[in-house]
This record gives sequence, structure tokens and C-alpha cells, in this order.
Amino acid sequence: MTMNAISRSQIYVLDQDEALDFYVGKLGLAVGSDQDLGFMRWLTVHVPGDREHEILLEKPGPPALDPATAEQVRELLTKGAMGGWLCLTTDDARKTYEELVAKGVDVTDEPTERPYGIDFGIRDPFGNRIRIGQIFWRG
Repeated sequence: MTMNAISRSQIYVLDQDEALDFYVGKLGLAVGSDQDLGFMRWLTVHVPGDREHEILLEKPGPPALDPATAEQVRELLTKGAMGGWLCLTTDDARKTYEELVAKGVDVTDEPTERPYGIDFGIRDPFGNRIRIGQIFWRG
């Protein structure tokens, strides 16, 4: 058996509308799916033009978590201790950094040259860490 792609990943968010505003309105991602499944809202975003790799912006709760566990996850997320981690790429890290600063995005570190390229860190409104990089090589 051979796996050939990662199609979806997931991060927890406390408010899906606020997450949509951040990931689409500030980062420029596109909505992949926004469906009310009854037991949960299935909300995904993706890099424009790349429908093969989506990020599920999931509120902690059923069906994946019982109410007590969901509350614990919300508490940890609020403290910044539960945040997920994403890596996004850009053609120009310094320009992207300036654009995000102008939009008021929470920057955790400025663009830095690394052996693989230039990258910087931001945080979404829920504590999830995001690295944005201009990658010169891929290993």
C-alpha cells in the first residue's frame, strides 16, 4: 500500500466566522467547502488554485470530542497551548510580511534568511502558529 497525497489537515478554531475572516480575508486563502452537516459545520480553506490540499477549520466538539474534552481543548486553545501548526509558501516573503503587518496580523517573528529560504511566523486569532516561507529548495 502506498499513500500518494495529503488531501486535508485540521486545526481547531473557537469561532469559524472569525477564522473565515482571518484565513480568507487576511491570508488570502479560498473557501473550499462551507457546509452545515447538522452535527457540525464543515469549513475548509485552501490556497487559491490548489483544491487538492484543504485545511479543516474545526470547532472543538462533537462528533470528534465529547463535551468535557471539547471544553478542555477550548481552554488549552485559548491559552495558546493547543494551537496547531501550518506552513504556507509565498513567492516573496518580505512583501507578504509587509502586507500582513498592514492588515494587523499577529506577527511572532520577522522575515529571516535560513538555509532553505526566507520565512517568518504569525499566529491566527486562536493561537495556531503559521510559518510563511519563500522556499529556495525543497528536500
